[in-house]
Amino acid sequence: MSSAADPDAADLAAEKKRLRAALLARRAAAHAADPEAGARLAARLADVALPEGAVVAGYWPLRDEIDPRPAMLALLGLGHPLCLPVIVGAGKPLAFRAWTPDARLQAAGFGTQVPGPEAEERVPSVLLVPLVGFDDEGFRLGYGGGFYDRTLAKLRAGGLQALAIGLAYAAQRAERLPRETTDERLDWIVTEAGARALAPAT
Repeated sequence: MSSAADPDAADLAAEKKRLRAALLARRAAAHAADPEAGARLAARLADVALPEGAVVAGYWPLRDEIDPRPAMLALLGLGHPLCLPVIVGAGKPLAFRAWTPDARLQAAGFGTQVPGPEAEERVPSVLLVPLVGFDDEGFRLGYGGGFYDRTLAKLRAGGLQALAIGLAYAAQRAERLPRETTDERLDWIVTEAGARALAPAT
C-alpha cells in the first residue's frame, strides 16, 4: 500500500500511473488507426497450441481494448468451451460463467458485460487476458485492481497449469514494466502482428 511512510511504494504507484496514462494513449491511437485488428488477432492466436478441449476464459472488450471476440468464436468452433470473467468483490479472484454467442448478457462494473447468474460456472485452464501494457518478460500492466493476478495465483496454487495469454495491440509493448511480488506472469502475448512465448523473468 502506498503511503508517505513508504516512499518506495509511493514511487512505484506514481511510475505505474505515469506508464498507464502513456500506454492507454498508445492503445487509443492504435485502436483508432485499426479498429478491426481483432480479426487479425484471431488468426495470430491460432499459432498458439492449446490443449484439446481446454476451457478458455475470454473477456468482453472495454473502450479501445483490442477485440477478442473473433478469436473467441474461432476457439468455440475448435471445440473449446468458453467463459467470461465476473467480478464478485473487491480484493477477490474472478469467477467465470459459461458464454456462447447467444448467451444473455447483463451490464456489470467498469462498463463490461457478463453472463447472468443462471449461467454455469466454469474453471478455465486458458485465460485470454486484457491489459494496458506488457513487456518481454511476461509482466503486464492492468487497470490496478489486481483481479487477474489474484485469479491466476489461485488457479496456479491449486495445481492447475493455467495458461495466461495477453491480448494487445503491438503498440502496447513497454521496455520494462515495474513489478511487484504479487504479479503473475503471462505465458504468451498475442497482438495483431504475431504471437510469441514470453521469456522467464530474470
